Amino acid sequence: MPLRALLVDAAGTLISPSEPVAEVYLQYAKEYGCDLTEKQVLQNFRRAFSSPWTKSLHRYVGDGRPFWSFIVSQSTGCSQPELLERLYQHFAQPSAWDVSPGAARALQRIRESGLKMAVVSNFDLRLRPLLEALGLDQLFDALIISAEVEAEKPNPAIFEAAFDALGVQPAEAVHVGDDRRNDISGGRHAGCHAWLWGADVISFDDVAAHIRDFNGALSACHD
Repeated sequence: MPLRALLVDAAGTLISPSEPVAEVYLQYAKEYGCDLTEKQVLQNFRRAFSSPWTKSLHRYVGDGRPFWSFIVSQSTGCSQPELLERLYQHFAQPSAWDVSPGAARALQRIRESGLKMAVVSNFDLRLRPLLEALGLDQLFDALIISAEVEAEKPNPAIFEAAFDALGVQPAEAVHVGDDRRNDISGGRHAGCHAWLWGADVISFDDVAAHIRDFNGALSACHD
């Protein structure tokens, strides 16, 4: 089947923090007595993020504050609610994020070529207003956010929500993301193609070229 839909991961693919996360955490946490180094905060952050989450079925339930409270306290050693709230609001601002270079232009061209597009992201309820503020929401036919659909990658259910929203079969879609487990294994398990951001594709111009090559090769096979 030719590709008729593009699914795009948000954080780490479409958008990325404009400053190193550990640097931002430490900047705020120092005001609450944190005396760790940036390297220690980063190590703690990675360890906390990879730890099993057992307090709810999903990490991003609603606004995701319980999960982020855990991440902040484990990363910085500080558990003051005010620190969590300040960091939470920091990353709710569009200024805290950079859009992947050339993404808007390339995605618009992909959309104009006839493909349907959706964001498929493990994220809390901040993502929709964030994408709106960044002017990215209008590029997509659907925003499939784990906190809204109550399913997180690699669960096939979140991908199936995207297929349904776009009206395509799994084999007609390709998902692009930066996480091998959530995006690549998850997407392929759901039945769609999957390209790893930073390896299979390194820009959205690259994504557009891969789509053209895929559909062009398929068309040639049928000639």
